[in-house]
Amino acid sequence: MATKIRLQRNGRKGYAFYSIVIADARAPRDGRFTEKIGTYNPNTNPATVDLNFERALHWVMCGAQPTDTVRNILSREGVYMKKHLLGGVAKGAFDEAQAEAKFNAWKENKQTGLAALKAKEVEAKKADAKARLEAEKKVNEEIAKKVAEKKAAEAAAKAEAEAAANAEATAEEATEAPAEA
Repeated sequence: MATKIRLQRNGRKGYAFYSIVIADARAPRDGRFTEKIGTYNPNTNPATVDLNFERALHWVMCGAQPTDTVRNILSREGVYMKKHLLGGVAKGAFDEAQAEAKFNAWKENKQTGLAALKAKEVEAKKADAKARLEAEKKVNEEIAKKVAEKKAAEAAAKAEAEAAANAEATAEEATEAPAEA
């Protein structure tokens, strides 16, 4: 029996969620499977993978062929790195302790790289938010300037109207005063 490691689709329309399963190569995608070894959620950023590392390694060592997507997932999680190191131990290139040390160093390096990427992403979000805030402040200052100019123009027009009314009133008083005398 040819065994495959493949994804089994779950979730609703437009929001796929996958189980990583061991299945017969002839079985349909969402059909019968031998064992579920993990889950894969591509909807999160970064994609979330929950994998039973020991069982995945066992099946890869037994010769189960993964699909392309599952191969990428297993490679990212370190299953293929561990298989490679165990092959070196079997050939006598180094012992099990050295293989474990190399695997832990690889995993630590990968975690450091991921942490740096996350920090860089957070920094980029902060810079973007700061740039948007500065642009909004600039727009608000321009609007405030226009409003102040408009208010000043209205105040000047009002003062001019009052001055004209005062001048008219004084002119009327001046014409009425000689008539009374």
